[in-house]
Amino acid sequence: MVSIIDYQATQPSRRANSVNIAIPQSPIRVVLATIRLTIPQSNATNNRVQLISSVGVRGVTGTSQLLFRIFRDGLEFFRFQVGVESDPTSEVNYVETFQAIDSNVSQGTHTYQVTVQNITSGTEATVVGPISFSGLAVALT
Repeated sequence: MVSIIDYQATQPSRRANSVNIAIPQSPIRVVLATIRLTIPQSNATNNRVQLISSVGVRGVTGTSQLLFRIFRDGLEFFRFQVGVESDPTSEVNYVETFQAIDSNVSQGTHTYQVTVQNITSGTEATVVGPISFSGLAVALT
């Protein structure tokens, strides 16, 4: 049996080309979205938190390797890497969607953040929207 503990979602940008956030070169990263989920003591030992994010990006110069990361309370627990091209004869806009599962999260209110950084020097990419980030915490009984 599964029961919902908490659900939070944010959508800082609802459509493509609604923001223009330069993606910094690693090791600098930019926070795209933040949510907070609360786990009660009664569910602190047997739970799952499902996190889903979608981010619209565009290649500006070269082929950028973008590193998306999810942090819980400042500690990284998930990473996802994707290449983004800037060739105008090809696709330059991409929507990257990824999911992470956090298990047996301790009691309390936890801050989850999704970030991005460019790990390829000499290239540029931007976040253009949409941006969404959601978290569903469930108890396993």
